[in-house]
Amino acid sequence: MKKEICSLIDEIQVEEGIDTTVERLGEARIVSPMAQVNACFVDDTDRVLLHTSLESVKELILSGKEPPSFEVAGPRSRIYFDPTKVKAAIVTCGGLCPGINDVIRAIVMALRYDYGVPGAYGVQYGFRGFIPEYGYPVIELTPEKVERIHEYGGTILGSSRGHQPIDGIVDALERMNVSILFIIGGDGTFRAGSKISEEIARRRLKIAVVAVPKTIDNDIYLVSKTFGFDTAVEMACQAIASAHTEAIGAPNCIGLVKVMGRNSGFIAAAATLARREVNFCLIPESDFDLEGENGLLKSMERRLRARGHAVVVVAEGAGQKYVQGDRIERDPSGNIKLGDIGVFLRDKFKEYFSKIGMEVFVRYIDPSYIVRSVPANVDDSLYCANLGQNAVHAAMAGRTAMMVSLWNDRYVHIPLKSAIVKRKQVGLGSRLWTSVLESTGQGILKN
Repeated sequence: MKKEICSLIDEIQVEEGIDTTVERLGEARIVSPMAQVNACFVDDTDRVLLHTSLESVKELILSGKEPPSFEVAGPRSRIYFDPTKVKAAIVTCGGLCPGINDVIRAIVMALRYDYGVPGAYGVQYGFRGFIPEYGYPVIELTPEKVERIHEYGGTILGSSRGHQPIDGIVDALERMNVSILFIIGGDGTFRAGSKISEEIARRRLKIAVVAVPKTIDNDIYLVSKTFGFDTAVEMACQAIASAHTEAIGAPNCIGLVKVMGRNSGFIAAAATLARREVNFCLIPESDFDLEGENGLLKSMERRLRARGHAVVVVAEGAGQKYVQGDRIERDPSGNIKLGDIGVFLRDKFKEYFSKIGMEVFVRYIDPSYIVRSVPANVDDSLYCANLGQNAVHAAMAGRTAMMVSLWNDRYVHIPLKSAIVKRKQVGLGSRLWTSVLESTGQGILKN
């Protein structure tokens, strides 16, 4: 009988023939300074299977194919870079996310205390910090300067969105004599990182580019969970608890909570399952109708007549067909600017129930910017520390054009070009979404 594994990793639909080979700058010939402390070294042949189910692996073996796998992350006994000559740079890009400072701190500490590299350059305000026209000086990052930064939200380096010239970024890396570039960001940042790696290779430079996946939306492909996600879900749960308290505090009251999730509804789905007080969960992946017997409005009416209150959680990217408008606008990173589905639903609920002569109260909560700006919780902080540390191990071993990922409960190396193949989304036939529908009892909400 097939074993059911209920975790987010099982929701990821992996493309056939995904490339798992990580690029190397050259042969690692230098004995690692970590050998002096009897470190638990990882062998280059250690692998983690791509597929988690036994049936998938057996299928491949029976067909004569080798099961695809990822290279295990961790310290190597021999490294590529001479620690006495290494200069590293760290850049953070895109929106804020709980845990960025934790990753920065972990990288700086691992460079210093694992390899003897005294510090790193901190590049301010994303990739803009590489371009001379902006005039942002680099920040010297030492263990003393980053000692307490994990206690604060945001990023001490600042961040930005938008495209910058790739050749200008690589020019700056050459001028700064940087050996390793650590990039902390999401899908758009990784696309830029992949292009930076290509330009570095074209110039035949020996600069490693190692990425750490950052997005509270948890929508990066080939990562079981991104840092900041646990904190975001925890904060969303607090908002849902408040919405539920409001909903039961007045007759026919709707508690409406909007959470982040531009293209993927993982935060909304996970928070819904964590609280079990949500009656309607709306995510970008699942289309819904407003009108009609099975539409959201009629379903809400039935809920209120039966129970006298309701709680709705909506991801920011859900229902965009109702709020997008004719003219599509984009932000500096090229992302489509979303219409405000939260405000739309608040007003639509009021309008509908007013028309049918039923008195209702709507309590709307939008904690979006609070969620992404808080410090990481304990789980995320620990996760960030491991990601940052493993990013340093990968870079010192000469790995490049890759990201550090958590896959099948192990830290692994994944090529950037594979990580940007697609965006991770909630599968509507997955156990995760089925559990949400079971918990809420909302039905399909389509006529």
